[in-house]
Amino acid sequence: MDDFGVYAVFGVNNPPQRLLCANGSCRVCVAVPPAARQVVLFSSGPWGQRICVNAELNDADRIPVTIGKLTPYNKCLSWEQWEEETWTDGVTLTVTLEGGNLVKADWSEPELMLAMKEYTPKDTAAPPAAREANGKRKRERTMEEEDVEGKATKRGEEEEEEENVCPNGTLDKTTPVRKVRGQARGGQRLFSSGGDAAKTKAAANGAGEAQGIVGRTPPQNATRTKGRQAKTPTQAAPLVNPSGRWGQTLCPIDAQTAILIGGQGARMQFCKDPMWKLCTEDMSWFAAETLAEGPTPEARIGHTAVYDPDSRRIFVFGGSKNKKWFNDVHILDTQSWKWTMVEAQGKVPPLAYHSCSMFRGELFVLGGVFPCPNPEPDGCSDSLYIFDPHLSIWYQPIVTGDKPSPRSGHSACVMQERKIYVFGGWDTPVCYNDMYMLDLGLMEFSAVKTTGKAPSPRSWHGSAVLSDNKFLIHGGYNGNNALNDTFIFNTDTNSWTEVTHPDLSVPRAGHSIITMETADHHRFSSSLEDEEEDAGRVTRTLLMFGGGDNEGNFYSDLTTVAVEELLNAV
Repeated sequence: MDDFGVYAVFGVNNPPQRLLCANGSCRVCVAVPPAARQVVLFSSGPWGQRICVNAELNDADRIPVTIGKLTPYNKCLSWEQWEEETWTDGVTLTVTLEGGNLVKADWSEPELMLAMKEYTPKDTAAPPAAREANGKRKRERTMEEEDVEGKATKRGEEEEEEENVCPNGTLDKTTPVRKVRGQARGGQRLFSSGGDAAKTKAAANGAGEAQGIVGRTPPQNATRTKGRQAKTPTQAAPLVNPSGRWGQTLCPIDAQTAILIGGQGARMQFCKDPMWKLCTEDMSWFAAETLAEGPTPEARIGHTAVYDPDSRRIFVFGGSKNKKWFNDVHILDTQSWKWTMVEAQGKVPPLAYHSCSMFRGELFVLGGVFPCPNPEPDGCSDSLYIFDPHLSIWYQPIVTGDKPSPRSGHSACVMQERKIYVFGGWDTPVCYNDMYMLDLGLMEFSAVKTTGKAPSPRSWHGSAVLSDNKFLIHGGYNGNNALNDTFIFNTDTNSWTEVTHPDLSVPRAGHSIITMETADHHRFSSSLEDEEEDAGRVTRTLLMFGGGDNEGNFYSDLTTVAVEELLNAV
């Protein structure tokens, strides 16, 4: 007998309510009682062929407050109002069952509503108290940290926050937006995250309205965009791919898997779905935050995530959140799916928008933005720090030569396992397009004299290694606009070549670009032998995710381009 069911508890004084059962609907939407300040969702009984239960808390305007997922390995979720920045009295819970012998939902039937009263959105000028954005975080914070973050959160709602501002610009009039009553916002500075960008004089108009826009695909993509229109509960659906964002990391861990961590989306909100797993076999996404045990990293942007194939661990370092800066190291063991936070020795400053490269098991961190005490503005670093995971220690190596000037938002590519090429970046009011090379054997910097048409000055661009002697630079931000051009650099000839590709034509910055070995699903075989040969054939693919276009759009699209096509265009 199948006694499977999904239950919810609303508040500490209420009994469990059954939302889904074995022979019932596969989706239901319920109103959270206004008096309830906690929601617990759990499953009971054998899962059988069922895959997961997607859960989403939405506010009165159908904007997600947070999402989660029940699985056979993670059978309980909980949320508390004071841990969510946008929890209101009009919250609804939508749960959807995937897999098993599903019964198609009859949307003509009334939905289960629990004590739902008529609700008028309140003015939301500021949250009543400092709140953690991630309810699953297990690390304790000091009272001083809470006070600092509370003030920063309140300033971000009451006035124009200059820290960690997403790429919003003029209003996209063709996209539905949400206007929050009682809030007046001025022009929003572009990419003014951290310190150096906070000093830029480039400002955008109409950002207040544009902040209602959620992640969307580029204009030429036929996929329907996700405008923030008011929807009826029956139209709500759980996220099947990451929400739109910029400032995240995308880190490949094997031939079929990449991990997405962090980012910031519309309304200057840090993503409530901060961690996803990408399966490149069918380019599908799986929410992965609840799969990993241990203290998850606090929400942030401008961090780095690097994978060590020898230890099969991801190292997450630095980043920033509002007025808070990080110099912590978090490690995700991809075998045990467990987070640990490193108690590191040595000194490294809090940094964001730095570069981080893995070489012989160590992390090489260069540049970035660091906070300075008031009234001094935040500054950029030109220092190189190395983290040794075996000893859990930070140290600064002795380097010689002509090293890069202080900068952030630059890129760094490890070539031929012995050289790091550093390109571009930003140190207000200057944007760079110079190139430097660090010889990892000699620990010597040198300026690279290049030929050919070089990329224009930029920061927050995407970069990826294409082959032993070529890497790619795409997009970025030049202080005024997001860019859409693409360049390939040849380390043998020190020459730049501009290339064009229809899938790389949308302006974006703060996006992620990686290359991976993926299965070739696009070849057509004329015989059975050819089909068997192609079945085992893999191709190197460039994958690009997210970013913003400086026009109020935050992308959630995944673009794939064959590396062979790009190399043939050179």
